[in-house]
Amino acid sequence: MPATSLTGESRLLIDGALVDAAEGGRFDNVNPATEEVLGQTADATAVDMDRAIAAARRAFDDTTWSTDRAFRQRCLRQLHEAIVGEQEFLRAELVAEVGCPLMTTYLAQLDAPLAEGLLWPAEYIDSFEWERALPDIEAFGVPSWQRVVKEPMGVVGAIVPWNYPFEITIGKLGQALATGNTMVIKPAPDTPWNATRIGRLIAEQTDIPPGVVNVVASSDHLVGEQLVTDPRVDLISFTGSTTTGKRIMAAGAPTLKRLFLELGGKSADIILDDGDVESKMAMLGFMCLHAGQGCAMLTRTLVHESRYDEAVEIAAAAVAGVTYGDPTDGGNIMGPLINARQRERVLGYIESGVAEGARLVTGGGRPAHLDKGWFVEPTLFADVDNSMRIAREEIFGPVLVLIPFHDDDDAVRIANDSDYGLSGGVTSASEERALSVARRIRSGTVMVNGGIYYHAGSPFGGYKGSGVGRQNGREGFEQHLETKTIAVGK
Repeated sequence: MPATSLTGESRLLIDGALVDAAEGGRFDNVNPATEEVLGQTADATAVDMDRAIAAARRAFDDTTWSTDRAFRQRCLRQLHEAIVGEQEFLRAELVAEVGCPLMTTYLAQLDAPLAEGLLWPAEYIDSFEWERALPDIEAFGVPSWQRVVKEPMGVVGAIVPWNYPFEITIGKLGQALATGNTMVIKPAPDTPWNATRIGRLIAEQTDIPPGVVNVVASSDHLVGEQLVTDPRVDLISFTGSTTTGKRIMAAGAPTLKRLFLELGGKSADIILDDGDVESKMAMLGFMCLHAGQGCAMLTRTLVHESRYDEAVEIAAAAVAGVTYGDPTDGGNIMGPLINARQRERVLGYIESGVAEGARLVTGGGRPAHLDKGWFVEPTLFADVDNSMRIAREEIFGPVLVLIPFHDDDDAVRIANDSDYGLSGGVTSASEERALSVARRIRSGTVMVNGGIYYHAGSPFGGYKGSGVGRQNGREGFEQHLETKTIAVGK
């Protein structure tokens, strides 16, 4: 479906109704590959957000949503089927507003999260241990039996970024709703339509009660900050930069907000001296997938010094051969950056790498053959020291660095010498050796010899500056729940 034929949902979902912003404002949704306006979206203000929070609070406090598990399960399945019914429209919409290559929508941008994001938590409702018995006790002469009960947290404020917006929204929705919470979703202003489409489907094709889910799009980031400061909101579920995550933590402190923060990364991929350097380096270009706009991308590649020159040569050809351009072309693995500001930020990091003495192997600028769109060439640096900015800071663009190491201990030291700890990788001919290194890496996920952790049942999140809490799996499910201990005298 060509982008010019798209008609996105412009309305907000507040208290079960599809509405325009109270003050009538609208903002443009821009295609990052063409710089053309796709259409407009209702531009919510503080008034709209206040109404949405009030509706979510009322739906949690005054309805049976938080206690009726079977109903929640049915509603999640309804929403899944409704989205499947518009899957191909959503695919075209994502390519247009996110600028993601078409091929990524068959992976993590759409198909993979849609297959599991709502259904896994819906099924887990049946197997989760909502109550458990503790041993009977006698305290102060009173014999008692005890139960531990899991209950929903309350109102969840979900703040979604622009890089994988549908995936992240569905991941937040599935677990928050399955556990009995109500929600206010604030999509990124760069990519609002996938969220407003979900809002329309909730209103028109599910039995989800009014107020249980609210979708509030706005060009004003302060509207999203209301979720963080409002005492009626119990949990903030945020995915985005570490800098913003710190600000959310500070702003939520006065109301003691519970937090799930899935933040940035600068993940290291370690190829040991017995690893398949040729295959790994030949695939390095895939770290430029979606222009490198992924928090868990393995953008620091650590190669044993005995294989380093070989690795640089193969990696140079791989990165130079990355196909990029029009995201509607199924042969491209890389499209544009999300906006002009992000493009200039990435180009600034490339300048910094050159200034600090790293060797620019390929790329490094704006592509001369693309006069429209916010593109940056796939870029590779070699001879990088881990103290350089391009090795330490999250660039969020198609910029990869190669770093040599001496031995396994040195590789672990370099990998862990980071403010982040989101993901990592280890490659070795010996699985035992690779696992030994993997267990020493301080990160929330590690891929050993190409293993993939991506699944709705697998907890995802990071150590250190990469966040607080986990998305998905049992751990993600439980972080949406409060724990109550009940003791009954016998």
